[in-house]
Amino acid sequence: MAESYAGKINRKLIKKRRVIAAAAGREKADLVLKNATYVNVFSNELCTADIAVAEGLIVGMGRYQGEEEVDLRGKIVLPGFLDAHIHLESSLVSPKEFVKAVLPHGTTTVITDPHEIANVMGTDGIEYMLQATEGLPVDVRFMLPSCVPATPLDESGANLDYRAIDSFYDHPRVQGLAEMMNFVGAIAGDDQVVEKIVAAQAHHKKIDGHAPDLVGNDLNAYVAAGVYSDHECYDVSDAIAKLERGQFIMIREGTAARNLEALMPLLCDKYAERCMFCTDDKHPNDLLEKGHIDYIIRKAISLGADPITAVKVACHNAARYFLLNNRGAIAPGYLADFVVIDDFRSFRIEKVYKKGVLMSENGSVRDFPEPQVDPYLTKRAHDTFHVSHLTAQDFTETRPRGILGMVAGEITTTDAGYSDRIDVEKDILKIAVVERHKNTHHIGIGFLQGYGLTSGAVATSISHDSHNIIVVGTNEADMAAAANRVVELNGGIVVWDNGAPAAEVPLAIAGIMSDEPLEQVNQRLEDAKERAHALGVNSGVDPFMTLSFMALPVIPSLRITTRGVFDVTQQKYV
Repeated sequence: MAESYAGKINRKLIKKRRVIAAAAGREKADLVLKNATYVNVFSNELCTADIAVAEGLIVGMGRYQGEEEVDLRGKIVLPGFLDAHIHLESSLVSPKEFVKAVLPHGTTTVITDPHEIANVMGTDGIEYMLQATEGLPVDVRFMLPSCVPATPLDESGANLDYRAIDSFYDHPRVQGLAEMMNFVGAIAGDDQVVEKIVAAQAHHKKIDGHAPDLVGNDLNAYVAAGVYSDHECYDVSDAIAKLERGQFIMIREGTAARNLEALMPLLCDKYAERCMFCTDDKHPNDLLEKGHIDYIIRKAISLGADPITAVKVACHNAARYFLLNNRGAIAPGYLADFVVIDDFRSFRIEKVYKKGVLMSENGSVRDFPEPQVDPYLTKRAHDTFHVSHLTAQDFTETRPRGILGMVAGEITTTDAGYSDRIDVEKDILKIAVVERHKNTHHIGIGFLQGYGLTSGAVATSISHDSHNIIVVGTNEADMAAAANRVVELNGGIVVWDNGAPAAEVPLAIAGIMSDEPLEQVNQRLEDAKERAHALGVNSGVDPFMTLSFMALPVIPSLRITTRGVFDVTQQKYV
């Protein structure tokens, strides 16, 4: 039987009375962090007091007694960290495994955009992720995919207009509309794009942006449309231009794109209040070896940022932006999400509390149940490939095609001219995207320079954002074989050489995530990277994540789609 409104109020009343009584000191708190030195994000200073917790909330700072008391003398307590923009799917594992990875690093809230799985499964993908994240000890909030497909140029598994996603705004964990990548459509006043913006505003929701290098009146038009943030700034002048127009800037430090160092000038009194940290895309090894938001804080401090400023950017600013008014600070009434570190210099995380419960200590995570997902959605997520067997002939093309020039450390590309053949000595490889959702037999062909492969082929069903099969190779036969193996695996990453898989990473959930534990996926992935580098892939290139972005036709300059090489700047095929 559903709870009545009166019953709900009565239940909350009992809880509220308990919170007030503990705050006033009339009753013992559930938990007291004694002698805690903590970051006060409101006064921008370190304070020392007992921090009292009751009913999962901070009830006060001062002198308190608790049923449980933990002496934190000599430690520093921080609010739990927020990732302002991430695609959980980029971790290559299920949401539970992702949480197990980030929780020991102090992350207690993430804002995810499920557009990766939505491009494969449509609204079923959004529902799958909502169910798969329910009740996890990291609060997973959602921004609804704005661009499925990313642009009309893409061929994805679904086409979501504003009507398709509108009902999801009523979900309590949906914060708004995710990165509006189709900035061209927004600026032009395209009906479908503007409809989504208007619908999100009608629900009083945030709208995130994605507009690299946008300037002048085009930028004015984009912001005027209602886009409130951007995470694609890799140049400080670009970021400041957007800040001056009222946008919030998400400083990104992920696996493929790392912009923190270039944007360090933003972490000052003049700009920091309107900045947040995000990872966007984060592979397993990065999560396990480097960390998550804690890594960005640690790096920012090492580059000269004030520690308190860095912490505020990592928690409070994002909470304010997304109207998550009960987190991002240590103050009465806020969620008892705490990170305990030794000091700012080493920034070693010792304990992580979620709603006052110790969930991680010295890297070890307390066990928690996996959310239940509707069997239909589970079955649907494991049956997403519809593509015919491929041959070398499918990748044979004699007329000149554009060359995508890779840029070291970035996901942007340059126009490197044209070629009509593979030339391994000049590092000119063939690249192709194979449509895999509807068996259209569409295969876009071009060339790639800067990847470095000297033998075999590499294929993956992770190709942003439509997640068709992207493959690069030194010959057409190996390209076909690698792509066919991806299909046989029901999705994954394949390094192919000498007539057989040299390494592979199965990704059975929608072709973009694994059912296996994080550590196992990471080992498979690192083995595959090692094999790819052994076959010549340049040391500064992530063989799979960087490759996956070559298919995203919203980032300059050249991209490869199922229809061929596309010039993003000129908005035409070349």
